[in-house]
Amino acid sequence: MYGKAFAPEYQGALTTLSVNSSLTDVLAAGTEQLRAAERAGARAEAARSGLAVAEAHRRLGQVADADRAWKASYRTAREAGDTGAMAWALWSGGTLARQRGAFPLAWRLLRLAAELGQEAGDVVVRGYSLAGMAETGRIQGDYAAVTALHEQLLAEARKRGEARHTVWALEGIAQIHRNTGGYDTAYAMFEEAAEIAARAEDRRGHAWALRGLADIVSVRDQDVDRALELLGEAEVSCRAMNLSGALAYNHKMRGNVLYRAGRYEQARDVYAQALSEFEAMSEPRGRALSRLGLVKSLARLGRDHAETAAELAELARVLEGIGLRHARDMVERARTELGLTPTGSVDAEAAR
Repeated sequence: MYGKAFAPEYQGALTTLSVNSSLTDVLAAGTEQLRAAERAGARAEAARSGLAVAEAHRRLGQVADADRAWKASYRTAREAGDTGAMAWALWSGGTLARQRGAFPLAWRLLRLAAELGQEAGDVVVRGYSLAGMAETGRIQGDYAAVTALHEQLLAEARKRGEARHTVWALEGIAQIHRNTGGYDTAYAMFEEAAEIAARAEDRRGHAWALRGLADIVSVRDQDVDRALELLGEAEVSCRAMNLSGALAYNHKMRGNVLYRAGRYEQARDVYAQALSEFEAMSEPRGRALSRLGLVKSLARLGRDHAETAAELAELARVLEGIGLRHARDMVERARTELGLTPTGSVDAEAAR
C-alpha cells in the first residue's frame, strides 16, 4: 500500500537525496548546488536548492541561517516566477516560525503556502502546508480546531499511499488522543505509524513514533525499562541523521519517563541536558518545557518552596507568551503535584 518514503523538500538536482540523508550531507550538497545554480543564472534551480539548505539549517537548529535561507529561496523563486517554489519556501519559513514559537507568523506563512500550492497545482506542498497549520494548532492546544484537519490529511495521505505524510498525520492524531487521556487509541496509532515508517524506511518518522510509544508505555503501563529502550532506539536514528530538534525532544521525554518513575536526580540531569540543547537552537517551547521538568525535579530533591513557586509563576508567563493555550493548566498541575496549591485543572504535558 505504501511505497518507500521520500523527501519532497529535496528538489531539482537534489531529488537523489534520501529522506534519511544526514542533515550535514544535505546542507553540503544543497549549498554546492545552490552556488552552481547561482553561477549559471538558473533561478528556479537556485530557489529549490535553497529550500534544501533552509530545511537542513532548520533541522540542525541553526535558526538564523535557516531564516536567511528560506527568505532567499522565496525571493529567488518569485524572480523566477515559480509559484510552486515560492510555496515551498513559505512552508519552510512557516515551519521555522512554529519551531521558534512564533505561532501567528507560522499560521500566516503556512496559509499563504497552502494557497500558492493550490494555485501552482502542487498537491504535496499544499498538503504539507495544511499539515503544518494543523500541527501548529495542536501544539497550541487548540484540538477542537485542528482534529478534523488532521483526519482529512490522514485520509488524503492514505489515498495517495504517501507513507511519510501518513505517518505524520497518525502521530499528530495520536498525540491529541494521548493529551486527552485516550492512551489505548494513542498507542495503537503510534504503533501503526512506527510500522509504516519502518517499512517505508522513514527513520525520522519512526523515531518520533517510538518517542510517542515510550510516552504511553511510561504513563499507562509504568514500564520504565521499555520506555527507555524505545527512546534509546529512537536516539540512534536522531544521531545518525543529526536531528538536533528531535534529539532534544527525545531527551526531554527521557526526563519525563525518569521523573514519573521517581528517579529525580537522573531526571534533573536529563532535563538540564535537553534545556541546553534547546537553548543552543533557540527553541522557546522546548526550552520552557524542559525548564518545567527541571523545576519539578529540583523541587522533589528539596529545593525551597518559595523559589519553586516563583519560578513556576515565571514559567507560566513564558509559556503563555509563547502562545500555548494550555500553559496555565500545565503549570497549575505542577503546583498541585508539588503541594503548592489546591488541585487545579489538568492538561497533559509535552506535545512533540
